[in-house]
Amino acid sequence: MDTEGILEASAIELGKALHKGKVSSVEICTALADQVEAIDPEVGAFLTLDREKVLEAAAASDARREKGKKLSPIDGIPVGIKDVMAIEGEPLTCASRILEKFNSPYTGTVGNKLLSAGLIPFGRLNMDEFAMGSSTENSAVKKTRNPWNTEHAPGGSSGGSAAAVAARECPWSLGSDTGGSIRQPAAFCGVVGLKPTYGRVSRFGLAAFASSLDQIGPMGRSIDDVATLLDVISGPDPLDSTSWPEKLEAASVQLHMPDEPRKLGIPEEYFGEGIQPEVRSAVEEVIEVYRTVGYKIKKISLPHTGLAVPTYYIIATAEASSNLARYDGIRYTHRSPKAVDGIDLYYQSRGEGFGQEVKRRIILGSYVLSSGYYDAYYKRAQQVRTLIRNDFLKAFGEVDAILTPTTPSPAFQIGEKVDDPISMYLADIFTISVNLAGLPGLSMPCGLSESGLPIGFQLIGQPFAEGNLLQTGKAYEIAQPFKHRPALVTNNGK
Repeated sequence: MDTEGILEASAIELGKALHKGKVSSVEICTALADQVEAIDPEVGAFLTLDREKVLEAAAASDARREKGKKLSPIDGIPVGIKDVMAIEGEPLTCASRILEKFNSPYTGTVGNKLLSAGLIPFGRLNMDEFAMGSSTENSAVKKTRNPWNTEHAPGGSSGGSAAAVAARECPWSLGSDTGGSIRQPAAFCGVVGLKPTYGRVSRFGLAAFASSLDQIGPMGRSIDDVATLLDVISGPDPLDSTSWPEKLEAASVQLHMPDEPRKLGIPEEYFGEGIQPEVRSAVEEVIEVYRTVGYKIKKISLPHTGLAVPTYYIIATAEASSNLARYDGIRYTHRSPKAVDGIDLYYQSRGEGFGQEVKRRIILGSYVLSSGYYDAYYKRAQQVRTLIRNDFLKAFGEVDAILTPTTPSPAFQIGEKVDDPISMYLADIFTISVNLAGLPGLSMPCGLSESGLPIGFQLIGQPFAEGNLLQTGKAYEIAQPFKHRPALVTNNGK
């Protein structure tokens, strides 16, 4: 298997090639590390990549295969890691100055599951600081650029995870999704991204942003890749009290069962003002593809959709202000040398360590939780959250899954929205409700805009029905495969 074949292969294809002896893990990791070295100065997806450590792990995987002791069929395949997940000895900076020198002292549950399957952690991927943002421009380290057009953003907060897969720097990756942070960058970068049902994947070892919304999920170039990686990281975990306690059927197994065309709901609220015409047109074509392959299409209503953004930004910021209180300059975080006393140490350290967007959300979250405002804002937001979830549950009494655009527009230009936080927040308008309701959401590419940027559509499924959701996505992938290549990769001849 030559270098180009390695770079273009999906993770599942690489696993098959490893099994047949057509390629080694060392060859895969070398080709990808070379690609990162050649292309990442322009993309900026990686914060760190320890080439020597990766190749040592690859050699160990090859040795296991030679002895017939592989840990899984995908033993030896590298996976990119958003820099918000704990792996012992690896950096864990959340792309923030306040953690810039911090290495994790332990491995979280997802990290242990990856290692148990023989997967190789492949670098730390850039993100919006503490996962707060929709463009990866809020990283304290650097901006990540969209491989399709480097003047445009890759989305966020998992922009590095999406851009690395799109740029052929890794076959698949992990991101985290609090309000669309897997699905929105997946749509912007033309890859597949899945936010699992809340509780399907353990949050132990995930640096918390908003604990009732956060979920780790996979990104890849195919439905099969995403399903396989989901199965690796899923499962009950006694270390996470919000983890679903029952073992669930493997999504990759369900994926290959006979597909019975389902009924798809089209919510009118997702096709109103604000959606760009070319996005609307692309998603309407997706609907026609499903109709052609036998799916029934039904118009539905999710009446509280318009309240999702304000509800989210009350709940998420409230939880963020609580979670980020631990970064105080006293224990393991950045400590300001300017401080003159204990109170000033707290003030100076957090002032220097946190970026503007993180400060904005901490202040807003502290306000809505403060005495006299809790009932007016946070309590009411939680009540509206219940209404939003009930909208979905009612809809699922009529349909099997819901189809929407992932984003109202293709990727916007870098700098276009950075000084307009409200406009930036609205980039997640179609994804936020899914987190509030705790549901699984899948984004898939469905074509290119006139300017050559990817457009994505979203499938929303019933709780813990990822197998059915991915099966529905697979039906589209078979009928309308997405075979385009990013401009940056093509122009560099990779």
